[in-house]
Amino acid sequence: MADIAAIFHWSKAELEALTLPELLDWRERAVSRWNRMQGKDDA
Repeated sequence: MADIAAIFHWSKAELEALTLPELLDWRERAVSRWNRMQGKDDA
């Protein structure tokens, strides 16, 4: 949840409304975005 909140600035209430599969999907997106912002590959 912290990774998603840090990258997308979502509130705790928004994050708590997500299912576990949705959380995992959005965390992957957050990590991917962070890596792009840092000039790193997604590997």
